[in-house]
Amino acid sequence: MINQDEIKDLELFAKKIRYYTLKELTLMGFGHYGGSLSIVETLAVLYGKQLNASPEIKDDLNRDYFVLSKGHAGPSLYATLFLIMEQTFLLILTET
Repeated sequence: MINQDEIKDLELFAKKIRYYTLKELTLMGFGHYGGSLSIVETLAVLYGKQLNASPEIKDDLNRDYFVLSKGHAGPSLYATLFLIMEQTFLLILTET
C-alpha cells in the first residue's frame, strides 16, 4: 500500500519531469507537448516506485526493463532518466 508521503514524493517527481520536458521542448523549438506530457505520471510511478532498474544494477540481468513505443513521449523519458541519473550522482557525491 502506498502512503501519503510516497504520493507526495511521486507528485514532486512528476512536476520535475514536466519541468524538464517543457524545458527540452522549448529549447529544441519543436516537439509534441501533449504526447510528451500525457505519460508523465506513468513515468513518475514506474521510475519512482515500481521498476527495479537503476544505474547501480544496470548489468543485472534480473532488473526490470522498460520499452517506450510512444515516440512522441521521448522527451519525457529523457527528462525522467536525467532526474534518475542526477539523483544517483548526488548520492555518490554525498557518500564520498
